Amino acid sequence: MSFDALAPHYDWMEAVLAGPRLQSCRTAWLGELTGCRDILTVGEGHGRFAVACAQRHPSARLMCVDASAAMLARARRRAETAGVATRLSWEIATLPAWTPPAAAFDAVVTGFFLDCFPPETLARVIASLAAATRPGACWIVADFAVPESGAARWRARTVHALMYGFFRLATRLSARRLTPPDALLESHGFALLGRRKSEWGLLQADLWKKL
Repeated sequence: MSFDALAPHYDWMEAVLAGPRLQSCRTAWLGELTGCRDILTVGEGHGRFAVACAQRHPSARLMCVDASAAMLARARRRAETAGVATRLSWEIATLPAWTPPAAAFDAVVTGFFLDCFPPETLARVIASLAAATRPGACWIVADFAVPESGAARWRARTVHALMYGFFRLATRLSARRLTPPDALLESHGFALLGRRKSEWGLLQADLWKKL
């Protein structure tokens, strides 16, 4: 799986197809990271979350991880333009092969990232990231979702089918459908504190906390 080919186009694609909606979902719980010293953002992509986080929390240090060197290069340029690059570090790495430092982070952020993995791989990814968190850590999950019933469910399933079809062709994405991470997060000691839905339930921003 590689997003390198999409990196030059990702900003305008997001702007045209989603406007501000994805960024609003990414940052829905940004205020809950107050007091966090070390934040791990995985699947950071083009850097819009990292810059917003660094601007909101000037005392925090962020480690930004992505498998795409091209996407992280764009993220780094965005951070330099915003004047926050000195508080960000960058790691080109593929999960679950990459092992983050143990118990090193007060918060983990996965924005539109966990949906990239089939169930077996997702379990390993979540286990690895959970081991990197300290007691009481927050985990922000911003992602797509499928409503339980009605027209919103059919709409979401149609969007998901188009989305997964495109990304399988463009990036060799291994997942074919969304796997909800809730049970996996709970199995690693995280409890859901808040859930915000938008776009008829297509977008979902969760705040989890390690007990």
